[in-house]
Amino acid sequence: MIGRLKGTIVALGEDTALIDVMGVGYEFHAAPRTLQRLAVGEAATLSIETIVREDMIRLYGFEAEAERQSFRLLQSVQGVGAKHALALLQILPPADLYDAVAAEDVTALSRAHGVGKKIAQRIATELQSKVGALAGLSGESFTVAARAKAGLVSADADPALAARADAVSALANLGYEGMEARRAVATAAEAIDSPGVEALIKAALKELAA
Repeated sequence: MIGRLKGTIVALGEDTALIDVMGVGYEFHAAPRTLQRLAVGEAATLSIETIVREDMIRLYGFEAEAERQSFRLLQSVQGVGAKHALALLQILPPADLYDAVAAEDVTALSRAHGVGKKIAQRIATELQSKVGALAGLSGESFTVAARAKAGLVSADADPALAARADAVSALANLGYEGMEARRAVATAAEAIDSPGVEALIKAALKELAA
């Protein structure tokens, strides 16, 4: 199976690209976000997922191995195909995807084109047991809430973690969406030394207002 390609981009389409590798052209599918970063005539190195079916062989290209692993993981969920997986990675890079799954943020997942609430809920539910192992493999940067849910840190042993989780919960109760609230709290925590829940909420609200 092809797992990686390094060569020169010779053509770009709406949802595909053609890369020349030592005189051989390989066509691959990719998310718009990935294709927008490629340019005809420029060198590119891509992680490749090869899907083989009875009637076709199709390549999917990704900028990083973490994206390829996410693509593969998503398709392990019943009813999620390559199109769904690419749509999810278009709006949620791996760290955000893992964060959304760990926090069971169905709203964030269902923003992807073609992914309804039912499929989003299935993704959040079925991937709960897999998100920790994949987090360690990819080396992506997680928010504290996601790291706790994935089993990478202990909320009970980390007061800062508990404070962030409580702050996110408070913002969610105020009507802010899960992903939006977690990002605001994460940004606020970086700017404050040993922040408590109240300080985090105030700083996060300022971030959200900005």
